Amino acid sequence: MITGFLSWRITAVGPSSRTRVGQRARSRSLQLLRSFGGAVVAVAIAAAVSVAAYAMVVQPVVIDLTTSGRTMSQVITVENTFDKPLPVEMRIEGLELTPDGVNATGKDPGELSVFPPQTLIQPGQRQSFRVQYVGDPALARSKHYFVTAAQLPVQTNDTQSNVQLLYNFQVLVSVSPDGAKPALSIASAEIGKDAEGNPAPVIAVANASAAHGYLSRGRVRVIQFAPDGKEIFRKEISGPELQQTLGYGLIGGGQTRRMTLPIRLPQPGGRIEAQFTPDN
Repeated sequence: MITGFLSWRITAVGPSSRTRVGQRARSRSLQLLRSFGGAVVAVAIAAAVSVAAYAMVVQPVVIDLTTSGRTMSQVITVENTFDKPLPVEMRIEGLELTPDGVNATGKDPGELSVFPPQTLIQPGQRQSFRVQYVGDPALARSKHYFVTAAQLPVQTNDTQSNVQLLYNFQVLVSVSPDGAKPALSIASAEIGKDAEGNPAPVIAVANASAAHGYLSRGRVRVIQFAPDGKEIFRKEISGPELQQTLGYGLIGGGQTRRMTLPIRLPQPGGRIEAQFTPDN
């Protein structure tokens, strides 16, 4: 499963004009806005994702930094799989965590630096971009950002405007206080409904630490009991399974999030218990 957040725009470019059309369509199949938060959205535009996969490859798609030491910085690699030079600009925006996921603020808070900020990548070549935290070293809790590898429009000598399909690929960057580790636990569990209306476990995941964590870096066990108290269902979901269905499941420092697990329960009645076990 591709786990970045891809967007693209169709841009009309003329010999003496800048961007005049900014129509954007976003593929939530990659799930950074929601998969980090734990929601499942079907692949609505898989064809476009497939094209992008062959056009620009960005790795990694999730970066965890700290406020000091060697882990203050990490490298993002962008590979040009086009047959033409690829102009790329790296953009930064802060994120705000919500009970359902993350919201992009659209503003660069000035707490990350990326070098080089812009470059031209030749066909078949890779470019490394170093991302470094340069903000307050005394963080109260984790902070989160999108670093976007944005393809830039290219001016042509044509007398008429030409249409270009430009790709953006967003990388989630999270910075935690130095030395802090996540402490995830399931605060509550109840029987709810999935997107199709079927009975499914709905859990509230609490993080008692100042450092962010990921539900997919552990496993979740769910047990359902009938109204008479008899156990009727038991299932354990591994970290890779959670990542494939929910995404990474980002839980911010000090945050509690509600998530619907990708499990169809045998009946809507009774009660459930859920337990999270982190990876070692």
